[in-house]
Amino acid sequence: MPVVLGGIEASLRRVTHYDYWQERLRPSILCDSGADLIIYGMGELPVQRLCREIEDRVLHGRLDAFCSAADFQTLLRRKPVLQTVTLCNKEDIPGGISEDDIQLASHETCLKDRRAYAANFRHIEEESNKLHPQRIIQQVGNKFLVVAPPFPPMTTEQIDRSFDLPYTRLPHPKYKGKRIPAYEMIKFSVCLHRGCFGGCAFCTISAHQGKFIMSRSRESVLREVKEITEMPDFKGYLSDLGGPSANMYGMSGRDRTLCERCKRPSCIHPKICPNLNTDHRPLTALYRAVDALPGIKKSFIGSGVRYDLLLHRSGDEAIDRAAEEYTRELITRHVSGRLKVAPEHTSDRVLHLMRKPPFKLFGDFKRIFDRINREAGLRQQIIPYFISSHPGCLEEDMAELAALTKDMDFQLEQVQDFTPTPMTVSTEAWYSGYHPYTLDPVFSAKTPAEKLRQRMFFFWYKPEERGKITAALRRLGREDLLDRLYGKKKRK
Repeated sequence: MPVVLGGIEASLRRVTHYDYWQERLRPSILCDSGADLIIYGMGELPVQRLCREIEDRVLHGRLDAFCSAADFQTLLRRKPVLQTVTLCNKEDIPGGISEDDIQLASHETCLKDRRAYAANFRHIEEESNKLHPQRIIQQVGNKFLVVAPPFPPMTTEQIDRSFDLPYTRLPHPKYKGKRIPAYEMIKFSVCLHRGCFGGCAFCTISAHQGKFIMSRSRESVLREVKEITEMPDFKGYLSDLGGPSANMYGMSGRDRTLCERCKRPSCIHPKICPNLNTDHRPLTALYRAVDALPGIKKSFIGSGVRYDLLLHRSGDEAIDRAAEEYTRELITRHVSGRLKVAPEHTSDRVLHLMRKPPFKLFGDFKRIFDRINREAGLRQQIIPYFISSHPGCLEEDMAELAALTKDMDFQLEQVQDFTPTPMTVSTEAWYSGYHPYTLDPVFSAKTPAEKLRQRMFFFWYKPEERGKITAALRRLGREDLLDRLYGKKKRK
């Protein structure tokens, strides 16, 4: 029987990739699994196309109803399906290798040359985020991996059709009677769109969903919310009304022809694209429509708000006012006491490598957040996410992060040590030592001791960390940061 792989794990392992748990490069998961095909990305369109191709050949007598793996491979050579990956002999590559194809460094070359491996990723990321992508081919041993271009972004009608299917909204029956923490988090949540044009260097969303926003219609969202209100244990509170990034709903390039020529992995880094429509009015209107439904007491935005979009001044007065209105609506009506946002670091040099906005913008947003809370008589908190040991981050950068966040009255909770995941710029830089776009060397903290020396600065306020932090700052010659964290008098 032919075997087709799908889902995010297979999707991110479609070409040569670094596996953190095994600490080595692995070839495409097709090679290790023996499967016949990978469907990468969100799979509705390629699954439909694949099934229709099989059905058509069965109906015309050219394929048995239960085709063999060999018949399946023959079908794929004759009618390749977009957004799939196959492994074949050179002579079986559909149409042969052409000058329009992008040929990556082979798996064997990647094993020997980390710089070549890093250079591969730029092609992979760019083709994942183009409106007119090219086919990618990589040699693995005596076989060739053929990565067909992805389908175009789904239309609103297509994505509505998927979300409107009769889902039960329940875990698999095998979990009956068991509490699943992850399910409790999303039980009463609604996804408004797919895709993210943030392009964060450590994030896999664009590799799996692409950067183009695919938004559901208001009617589709309201239908789902009505279904949730009829669930027996629903108490009137939607836990999350968002998407990969909470406030990108309905946004796209104003001039599509410019988007068709674009290869940028991010529409908002290093600066927000002047062609990007950042109008928040459709999202604000959708929030209000949801909140007006019978049975809804309150809807919350769990996380993922891009404050750089809220602070951006487009030059269009109506759009800029809409961003201010959305900000007030968000803070006064959709925060459940704590709003989680992700500045990720305080060093602008590290933030640039992360493809995140300068830290100053987080400070600006926090001041707006605090002001609106005062004006509305609310006592809400803003909870920032931070990452240690990201490529390019030095021990001294973490020491400055500790001092800056202390000055802002934060005792950090939502933190993580960078963990490499397949198919991200950060992972390729971490493993190879080179930035995939510039091929410049990049330092990464890799050993447990190096990573621990960075991570401890998150917890400067814990007594058990104070001695180690004091010793580290003296070693770094940063007595000034020691004074800011612990004070001269208290330290003496």
